[in-house]
Formats: sequence, C-alpha cells, structure tokens
Amino acid sequence: MMHIPPLDPNVAARKGFRESEERLKRFWKAVDVAEGEGGWAVTLDGRTPKTPAHAPLRLPTAAAARLAAGEWAAQGEFIDPATMPATRLASTAIDRVSQVREAVADEIAAFAGSDLLCYLADHPTSLAAEQAREWTPWRDWAALELGVVLEPAEGIRHRVQDPAAIARVRELALRLDDFALTGLAMATPLLGSAVLALALQRGVLSGEAAFDLSRLDEAFQERQWGEDAEAAERTAARRAEAVLLDRWFRALEV
Repeated sequence: MMHIPPLDPNVAARKGFRESEERLKRFWKAVDVAEGEGGWAVTLDGRTPKTPAHAPLRLPTAAAARLAAGEWAAQGEFIDPATMPATRLASTAIDRVSQVREAVADEIAAFAGSDLLCYLADHPTSLAAEQAREWTPWRDWAALELGVVLEPAEGIRHRVQDPAAIARVRELALRLDDFALTGLAMATPLLGSAVLALALQRGVLSGEAAFDLSRLDEAFQERQWGEDAEAAERTAARRAEAVLLDRWFRALEV
C-alpha cells in the first residue's frame, strides 16, 4: 500500500506540505470511504492505505475521510504527495502528533510568546494604523473568548507576555484531538500567530481572512513597491495552505 513519509507538522507547514518522494504509480481504480471501528477509513479498491507507521488511514469524521479520499481519486498515472495535504495531515496526526502531543502544544504556545498580532510597526504611521485597526479586535477576541491576554508592543523589541497567557494557549491546544491539534500546529507557524490559528481552528476566521491578516506588512510593501512573480507564487502557495487548513478544520466538525 501507499507509503507516505512522516512529517513534523511545523516543518510541513513552513515547506508548504512539499517534500521529495519517489515516483510511485497509481495502483487503484475505485476510491471510497467506509465507516469502521475507530472512525472513517479511506478505501482504495476496498482496501485501506497505510500511514508510514503502517496504521490504517482512518479519520474521525466522514467529511474528513472524504477530503482525503478526494486527493487519492484525483491522482493521475503517478502519485504526487504534494497534491495530498489532507492525507498527509491525517498521517502526521496518526503517526506523529499522537505520540508527541505535549511537545506540539509547547511549540504552539511558544508562538503566543511572540505572536504576530502583538508587534505593530513603529513606522510608517499608515501601516501602524492599519495593523492597530485590523489586529486589535483579534487580541480582544483572544482575551474575551479564550482567556488569552496578550499585550502589544511597537517595533521589533521583544515584549515578554504573561506566562498565564502562554499556559492558556497550551491548555487550549491540548484539548484538541490529534487531528485538530495537527492542523493547529501547521496553522500557527504559517500565520505567525497562535491567536489567528485558534480563530481559524474554531471557525471564527476563514483561511483567506486569517492569511490576509497575517501578511498586512507584506501587502503594504506590495502596494508600495509591487510584487514580483516569484513572491506572488510563494504567496499563492501559502494562501492555498491556509484555505486547505480551513477545509480540514471544518471537515473535522461534521
């Protein structure tokens, strides 16, 4: 059966889900999902593909299984893992995150200590005003809805956050199942913000909206100086990751 290489969730997020993989030919015709013990399995000609650790590719909801199954169905003559992010999220959750939940939560919480939403530009004033206008409501949301109180700063000087806020982010991460925790672990470095990642995970922000909020500075620079083709391609790939993570979280809710 198909072998999908294990991924560290944060490394996968930074690399855009792209890892090298030997070219393997498609070996199945029919793709489906089937409910069984422990969840919903993807099936290829009636058989369930395995994760790198040889566990069945089984997900907690039918919608999540269908999301992964759609990737298998869309494969051509050769399997392209870069086009299978939901499958790789599931494999990472099953094989890796389930074994290192505490460490993954620690990494997510560490982002809250230097959360993007806490660092407003000191110049130009127009960018600083835009960041204050767009980011303040989400720091307020985190305080009111999550109990995560983060203090803003101007410029690049580090602002030490209340350890209670960091601990609260860790607690919220550990409340998630392995699949949602994996998504959160990928969303946090992608967005540079534990707050935006939690808003995305909870469905308060869409993937598009969260991504746009995470790159106010980049968008400002593009308006001033333009954007080259290579940068535009990188932005499009990162935006696609945010959209996929949105679909992943929503599928886990069904």
